[in-house]
Amino acid sequence: MSGELSALDLLLSADPTLIAIVRLSLLISLSAVLFAALVGVPLGACLALTHFPGREVLIVILNALMGLPPVVVGLAVFLLLSRSGPLGSWGLLFTPQAMVIAQTVLVAPIIAALTRQTIEDLWVEYRDELAAMNVGPARRVATLVWDARFSLVTALLAGFGRAAAEVGAIIIVGGNIDGFTRTMTTAIALETSKGDLPLAIGLGMILILIVIIINALAWGMRHVAERYAG
Repeated sequence: MSGELSALDLLLSADPTLIAIVRLSLLISLSAVLFAALVGVPLGACLALTHFPGREVLIVILNALMGLPPVVVGLAVFLLLSRSGPLGSWGLLFTPQAMVIAQTVLVAPIIAALTRQTIEDLWVEYRDELAAMNVGPARRVATLVWDARFSLVTALLAGFGRAAAEVGAIIIVGGNIDGFTRTMTTAIALETSKGDLPLAIGLGMILILIVIIINALAWGMRHVAERYAG
């Protein structure tokens, strides 16, 4: 019980260490979702609206990548950014930028796969109308992405949920350096192993609150989409 009370004290007093960890976690996760969206939304839309040899194989691979093991992604990014790796000259290993890269790799397939399914379902509904209007491929993508914007926001929130809860990849490429690359999930793991339960519990409370907010936003977006469609 004392651990919970101490954690509550940290939250109410806005402990600087706790606030810094939360701020860095949100910055890294939001940045990763932004970059993943820039890649995933166009890729998913193009897969939904184009047909070419090997498309089904690519879709299967994309869906499989949604379940990428985080530690494998972390290892791959580590090898790329290490001194002996192809991108070692960038000097990004054990920095927040490396953590953003790892989370982007994890989140992009999720956003791309959900976007593809959403746009493909919408294309069935709008195919005849857009074909009759002789709308080109680029305008088709823009039109359907705009019409599916509420559903796509839900996809982005799903990606953010994955990024915010990730620990395996970012601890490999970030190193969990105090005051520099320590996020909520890596701090919880470390502080629990050290026996510093108040900070771990406080961060856990915030992480649970973030997950609840994400799910509430996703539900709200679906509700708005249903009302908008009706």
